[in-house]
Amino acid sequence: MPTPVTPAELYRHGLQLLLQKDIPGWVDLWDDSGVLEFPFAPKGWPPRLEGKAAVADYMRHYPDHVDLHDFPDVKIHQTTDPETIVVEMRGVGRLVETDSPFDMTYIAVVTVKDGLITSYRDYWNPLAVSEPGADFAGAN
Repeated sequence: MPTPVTPAELYRHGLQLLLQKDIPGWVDLWDDSGVLEFPFAPKGWPPRLEGKAAVADYMRHYPDHVDLHDFPDVKIHQTTDPETIVVEMRGVGRLVETDSPFDMTYIAVVTVKDGLITSYRDYWNPLAVSEPGADFAGAN
């Protein structure tokens, strides 16, 4: 794939890497000082990861927890800042440990500078981790 040139292209490329379980490739889309935030992180989960290395460490075992099959509904909205997008999406697959279905809706606010992610605010549903069999995202 040619080098993505817009935040939307970069984001869609990142989704493909996640589906391919290429976590190192996904992490390579990040700026060294990029920040990943979880504004609704439940107790015991990190609300903020600072730096590419912290993001890599958090995501390293993600495929061991969640087997993503598809992102069937991705809507990317451009903001008045050309480097920032708002993404509405759904990820589906299965939880590896329990083999139960995984179906999560996300909203993300993502900023890309010089072709790399510098800020990613992930607004996912923290109540999902309290549901039976949902100990999945603990990529840490």
